[in-house]
Order: sequence, then structure tokens, then C-alpha cells
Amino acid sequence: MDIFDDALELNEEVTPYYTSEQVMLLHGDAFETLAQVKDESVDAFITDPPYFLSNGGFSNSGGKVVSVDKGDWDKAENVDVEEFYSKLLDEARRVLKPNGALWIFGTMHNIYTLGYLLKKKDWAILNNVTWQKSNPAPNLSRRMFTHSTETILWAKKEKKAKQTFNYDLMREYNGGKQMKDVWTTSTIRNSERIFGKHPTQKPLALMERIIEASTGKGDVIIDPFVGSGTTALAGMIHGRQVIGVDLETEYLDIAKARIKNQELTLDLN
Repeated sequence: MDIFDDALELNEEVTPYYTSEQVMLLHGDAFETLAQVKDESVDAFITDPPYFLSNGGFSNSGGKVVSVDKGDWDKAENVDVEEFYSKLLDEARRVLKPNGALWIFGTMHNIYTLGYLLKKKDWAILNNVTWQKSNPAPNLSRRMFTHSTETILWAKKEKKAKQTFNYDLMREYNGGKQMKDVWTTSTIRNSERIFGKHPTQKPLALMERIIEASTGKGDVIIDPFVGSGTTALAGMIHGRQVIGVDLETEYLDIAKARIKNQELTLDLN
């Protein structure tokens, strides 16, 4: 646990929900927990924050009309969205090591705010990665194109910082050619939902690529909105240390089950 002790100074307001050699899950508010992370102590800050899209609208899932509401955590009521993201980026800058990486997800609804704030705060954006979903939900209104992409911004704290980029590995995965910034995958496989489902869960393959591309073995990753634990799971698989935080025990239970299942798999191998 020494590697987590090097990064964290926890008080009674934030409690470990699950710990292992590679993963520590924490139950608590993202900002209260980030305040207890030491300055320049983590190698990568990888997260899919609230998009604040839960507004009573409807979408399509499996051919059925469903509410777009994800939960109270995704509602913009009483939240200054720009201030929320601004505070998140400030905390990311503080906890990241000088050459650390920031990866943050978004859609057209919030990515321009995030991009604006990154530039305003003098982050250096390395790539604007487009995740193209091969099986997106259809657009029910039939008054616009189907929304089939999300954006992932990869940035570093300073322009002169030397970020980790495992170029040769990415080229190998891409058949000997440079990997482009458009990544196409399906959404979530059924096997990734056997312990439960998070409404904004990302594919494991997507998170694995991010981690393999921009971190090294033994690096410390933090995800303050870890949800069902995809960041933690991907980090485990590739020998990284991951600190995951979430306010909802429902999702931490899913994350814990996925992690314990992966630990069993690793032990059997």
C-alpha cells in the first residue's frame, strides 16, 4: 500500500471502500477526495466527469424509448457547470506530476467548455481523440444526424513537459502504421455488464488504449468519477496502480465486483 500512501493523506470524510495491491476505491465526493491527494503525486488523471445532460429528455436503448436522466449526480440544478469543470482542471493540474497526462471525456454538450478552459488555463492539448461508436442509439426525433461520437481530450500541464507516449506499441496495434486520432469501437459488451450497469460506462478496450498509450508499468492513475470501475480494471490488467473515487456506493459495488473477478482471473493465470 506504500504507493497509495505516497499519493494520499486521507481523513475521516473519505474512506477506503476496497483496496488491493493495485487498486484503491474510495467512497466520497470527488473534490473532497482530490483535496487529500498530494501535490504532483500521480502520473495520469483519466476521467469521464458528469456531462450534466439529465434534463428529463428521452433516448433509445435496445429499441425502447428511455429517459436520458442518469441520476442526480448528472443534473445541472444548483451547479455552475463552468465553475465545476474549472475546479476539476485546477485539481488535476495540482496532483499531476510535471510530465503527467490528463485524459477527459465529453460530448458536444460539454467538450467545448472543457476545451475553452484547458486553453484558458494554459494546458497544452496533445490530441482531440474522436471515439466513434459502431453501434450508436438512433436519433428518435429524425430532425438531426445520429449522435455517434464522443471526444476525449489528451493534455499536459506545460508545453515543455515530456509526456509519455508509447508510440511503437500503438503503431504495432495499428498494423505497423501510425495510429490516428479516430478510434472506432462498439459501446459496451455484455460481458462488461455482468456485475451491473453504469449509465455512462465506457468500453474497457477504449480505456485500455488510453492507459497503454500514455502511461508506464507501475504508474499511478487517478479517476475521481470512477463509476463502475473501467479505469481501475484497465489499469490492473496492464500493471498500473489506480485510485478510483465515487460518491455512489451502487457503482462502487459494481467496480469492486469487476476488480475482484479480474484478480481471480490473474491468479488463475
